[in-house]
Amino acid sequence: MQATLQDIADKIGVSVSTVSRALKDNPRISALTKEKVRRAAKEVGYLTSIISTQQNQESSNLIGVIVPKINYYLYAMAISGIESIAEQHGMHIIVCQSNESDEREKKLVDKLIDIGVSGVIVSLASETKTFSHFEKLKHNGIPLVFFNRECNNIDTHKVAIDNHQAAYEGVQHLISVGCKKIAYLGGPKVLQINRDRIEGYKNALKESNISFDENLISYSKFDRESTLSAARRLLYSPDYPDGILAFSDQMAISVMLAAKERGIKIPEQLSIVGFNNEPVDKLLEPSLTSIDQPAYLMGIESARLLLQPSTDFKSFYEKKILKSTLVIRNSTNKNRLNKQYEV
Repeated sequence: MQATLQDIADKIGVSVSTVSRALKDNPRISALTKEKVRRAAKEVGYLTSIISTQQNQESSNLIGVIVPKINYYLYAMAISGIESIAEQHGMHIIVCQSNESDEREKKLVDKLIDIGVSGVIVSLASETKTFSHFEKLKHNGIPLVFFNRECNNIDTHKVAIDNHQAAYEGVQHLISVGCKKIAYLGGPKVLQINRDRIEGYKNALKESNISFDENLISYSKFDRESTLSAARRLLYSPDYPDGILAFSDQMAISVMLAAKERGIKIPEQLSIVGFNNEPVDKLLEPSLTSIDQPAYLMGIESARLLLQPSTDFKSFYEKKILKSTLVIRNSTNKNRLNKQYEV
């Protein structure tokens, strides 16, 4: 049987990721540890061309980044944050987009493994239901960090906001401006981030003694046609909601379009809260209240976790929860405009 990285790790009592980095001559691994790993690799019969080849010396300076869509504002900002930290460490990033496809995401992971990247930072595709490809990264000793859209099934570093609390605060704000029939326009059911926000939505209703109505939750994919259809389903009902929390600003804009079609006035008859606080929100009429996520900081913290000094004897995983901010604009409020409140 061919020796593996795990065999080397077990022999000298270090992590698989440390072995992988040592064999790639990663500068974050001490010379002593590198020598121990090389000696153990030889003793267990681990044969690999990765040692001392120029190709893999170059690949050891690469970080893979997989996002659903590069043109999403949140991911564009997060990528900038990742790159800023990578540059400080003499690293470069390879940015890939899954296009919300689980199959494409799996192929991208395989490709990044083949390239020999030193780590991977991922925000899940909306279609992803199984996670064995991420276990494959760990098996190959490649560090992994999830950000924004995370996965509870994989033990690794994660960076996100408190989505439960953010949704809770968004609904509480709708209640504070007089909304009594509040809907949630969400993304695909499979996403953990979506489930967390629904729980926050439900808890806010419960604490204000507002009955939960399953018919006031509408799910959609992330394409324009799907989100507009989901928004219409809510607003074309005979007794439409007077408040809506949307999964994203793009979904909130679909709500605004459907409301205009129906002749529903915002915020007089309908108040809307989105997520992401995109620059366009200020330019809409009315301007859009939104929950700001610190996307650039998400990228920075993700890269920092990935590139932090490795521990030789024990791996531990950290989940960084970043602060979000409710930015109140005209789509919800008649009184307190253009003020910010911390979530």
